[in-house]
Amino acid sequence: MRTLNREDLVNILYGAAILGTGGGGSLTEGIELIDEALAAGKTFRLASFDDLAPEDLIGTPYGCGAISPLTEAERKKYARLPEAQENFYILCMKQMEAYMGKELKAVISTELGGHNTATALYCGAMADKLIVDGDPAGRSVPGLQHSTYYLHNVPMCPISVMNKFGEGAVVTSVFDDERAEDLVRALAVVSQNIVAVMDHVNTAEVLKNAVIRGAISQSEAIGKAFLTAKAQGGDFVSAVTEAGKGKPMFRGVVTKSTYETRDGFTFGDTEIRGAGEYAGHTLRVWYQNENIISWLDGEIFVTVPDLICLFDLDEKMPQLNPYAREGENVAVIALPAPNEWTTQRGLEIFGPRFFGYDVDYTPYC
Repeated sequence: MRTLNREDLVNILYGAAILGTGGGGSLTEGIELIDEALAAGKTFRLASFDDLAPEDLIGTPYGCGAISPLTEAERKKYARLPEAQENFYILCMKQMEAYMGKELKAVISTELGGHNTATALYCGAMADKLIVDGDPAGRSVPGLQHSTYYLHNVPMCPISVMNKFGEGAVVTSVFDDERAEDLVRALAVVSQNIVAVMDHVNTAEVLKNAVIRGAISQSEAIGKAFLTAKAQGGDFVSAVTEAGKGKPMFRGVVTKSTYETRDGFTFGDTEIRGAGEYAGHTLRVWYQNENIISWLDGEIFVTVPDLICLFDLDEKMPQLNPYAREGENVAVIALPAPNEWTTQRGLEIFGPRFFGYDVDYTPYC
């Protein structure tokens, strides 16, 4: 077990934002969460499964919804509703514990992303719980069913859901994780496109073989590589590529960036005109919250489950969807998919065909 300081936490969140492949929520808001907990005198304790008793309960807190900003019409729609006095992620966790009649010993991040990883860190610190070094995705993912929990048949219910207005519900049964995605996403659609969720509450004995261990430490290493290179005026893209055992994909200028919010997701396209060694070529990246598939000069290029990571070279930051700007200089790299996603079952759940593209997954890295 180790106590994390602010530098550790910032490294983790930058790494998670990179591994978020455009999704996973706002890095800025994620850092605000950890600063809130630090200002309250809270402690962040990162633990392995060896630090837990087999019977200790672990919960998975996160946010579910679209990542695009609210429209003016949406803001007006919700203006009459007062926000809850307490953070809705904490309320969601309390609702779960009240329903179960038991206290959680620890929390674990649902994915790697600038905000969703921060959510787990925040909930753990604010509630004086351990934070498990792992996650069930090894990256950021768009759907609730895109998890190694689903691969290992870990029950999802009960599912605690809470919106920013303090309106909560507990889903006590559901057909499967894909159906849970539909139900929870529907609540997000009528809740400013975001709800707090906690699910997959189970013992350390069950979860230790159902998640990707060391995921938080991996985020920390990648974030540290990025921030160190950036501070030294070095090539932070190459530093991340090396730290993540990835490969370069493309460099150029954004020529088109479009998106729409639909069914609780942000769908969009980013088109890039090549520069330097990539001059004369074009890369297109399509996303559903996260970057899913790319085309080089119109031909299928890199796809999920590999990680397609964009960097804003002007701002020297990981690129969050849907905020790429026309004229922005970007670099694109691919990082290898966690092994769990490259199995036959993993590809059924999170391969190109799940998103409607009838192509075989070919590892890029």
